[in-house]
This record gives sequence, structure tokens and C-alpha cells, in this order.
Amino acid sequence: MKTAKQLQIELDGKPVSLYTLFNKNGMSVDITNYGGKIIRLFVPDRDGKFDDVVLAFDTLEEVVEKEIYFGAICGRFANRIKDGRFCIDGVEYKLPLNNATNTLHGGVHGYNEKVWEVKSASEKELVLSLFSPDGEEGFPGNLTVTTTYILTDDNEIKIHYEATTDKATIVGLTNHSYFNLKGAGSGTVRNHQLQLNADFYTVLDESFALTGEIRPVDNTPFDFRKATVVDERVDDEAFAPGLGLDNNWCIRKEQAGDLASLGYIYEPTSGRKMEVITTQPGVQVYTANWTENVIGKEKKIYNKQDAICLETQGFPNAPNVAHFPSALLRPDGKYDEWCIYKFSAE
Repeated sequence: MKTAKQLQIELDGKPVSLYTLFNKNGMSVDITNYGGKIIRLFVPDRDGKFDDVVLAFDTLEEVVEKEIYFGAICGRFANRIKDGRFCIDGVEYKLPLNNATNTLHGGVHGYNEKVWEVKSASEKELVLSLFSPDGEEGFPGNLTVTTTYILTDDNEIKIHYEATTDKATIVGLTNHSYFNLKGAGSGTVRNHQLQLNADFYTVLDESFALTGEIRPVDNTPFDFRKATVVDERVDDEAFAPGLGLDNNWCIRKEQAGDLASLGYIYEPTSGRKMEVITTQPGVQVYTANWTENVIGKEKKIYNKQDAICLETQGFPNAPNVAHFPSALLRPDGKYDEWCIYKFSAE
């Protein structure tokens, strides 16, 4: 899976390939235009040794058939919409339910399953485009989406999401990479440290959709304002009992839309650190709670809590909660958000 030629096939008559970005420091990232998925990400440790730090698969057939969200762009609306319905201007829209009573990550066939058009590709930048027609998965409006991946010489992966519509709709995009800074398939992430610049978190109901309530993290297990070893919190009853973290935090920033650091994960044996910087208002921290006996790259086995996701996003269920940051996009507006993964070693 080293070259685009090895991955080049067609799905639904559209070409699918692998594209490699690399920088002067030896860091590289492989991305496929199927779902905009990050497939490999080689990052140095404190001794300069490179390891692949994202979960994925060796062949495109596996990428298509197995775990559908590894490394993917999720949309039209990432995370959960309660009861799969929302209203715009008094009109109710109903979506297919694919997560118990909720709609998750855009529905049954979200952007993670789409073949994106490659607008341009170079050593440092990949530009992908997708047209999402009016009514797809129940969402209104013809939506045109552009996602740009940039690898900088500062060891940053910059992801820029842009979208426009011809009819009022909702939009919320994220990248769903599963990280293990020891290396993909190197066991649990319980030893990773998690730090979040978040003073508040959003409350879940019994279906894992947001109720609309926002609570302070003070004196709760949700307080990660100081770096905390994941193992110390992941089993707390405040989270999904017996599973792990799968919650949204409100990122601290001066004003909406600011580019701000949401915090970082750090892995002490390798010294690798990944800071996440975003314009988005929230982050879903997810500890791969439903990953079980998945055969990944190099036949390594991925299990529960063998990865951690930091999904920068609008608040889940925002279309149904008036006081949440709005997910509404109108024809005279533009969806314009950034997520940056910045790697270093200590």
C-alpha cells in the first residue's frame, strides 16, 4: 500500500487511489479518496524512529468492507442526531436511523462511503471534492463539499472543510482517525495522557444523544484540564460503563470560530505528542469502545481501547438544540472549518 498504483481500482465507475503526502522531516501520510480516509501516518518518536500511528487496513477491499469509520470524513452531519429528525424553517426532515434510535455520521451511507473527486494532488496537498444531492440520506439541499489535506514541514496535518448549499440545510464534518501513538496495533491506549482545554461538557441521554444540557467539568471525571492518564478515568461510571469515553467537550476559546488548541494526547514510552487545533466548537473523545478483534494492517489485531479518536466537530444533535452552536447553512453562507493535528516528541 505504498503507491497510488497499488490501490487503484474503480467503485461505482469512479477511480479510487492512494495519495501520499510527505515533508522534509520524513513524516508521511497516505490518504485515499474513498471516504477521504487517512490510511497510514508515519510519525517519529523521541529517538527519530517512525511508526504508523493510525488504525486502518492493508487493502482497499478491506477499507471498503471492514470498519467503516477508520480515518474517514464523516458527514453530512457527524455524530448523532436524536431520533433522526430536525426542523428548518418549520419543515421537518426525517433521516434513516443507523444507531439505535438516532442517525449517526450522516446516516446509512455517509460521506465515509463516498468516492470523492480528486481536484488536485501534490507532495504537500490533496484536495478532494464531493457533491451531495438534495435528499441524500434525507438531508435537504444540494451540497458541494471540498476537503483539503495539507502536510506541513512543522509536522502538522491540516484539514480544511468547505461547503456551500443551494437550500437551507445542516452541515457538520469531522475526521474520524483512530490514533495510537505507540503505533497502530501496539495494544491499548490506556497509558496515553489526555489533556483537554474544556471547562464544560455536554450531557448524554440513554440513547447517547445530547439532551441539550451543558455542565461544568469541575469536580467531575470529565475534568481533563490537567493531563490525565486515560487508564485512571476510562472505566468511570460517569462514562459508558464497561466501554469507555464517547463524549463531547466544549472547547475553550475567546469567540466562536477562533482557531484554538483543544489539548493533546501524549504517549510516554515513545514520547510522541499530538496537539489538536481547531475552529470547531466541540471535540468527541472516543476510545474505540466497539472495536473488537479487527484484523488490521500487517495482520495486527485491534481491540477495544486500542485507539483514541479526537473528532473536532459541531455539537452533536445541534440541529435540535437552539442554544448550541448552529449547524445551519443557508445558500448565502459558507461552511468553513479547520482541524490541525500537530505532532512532536518529548
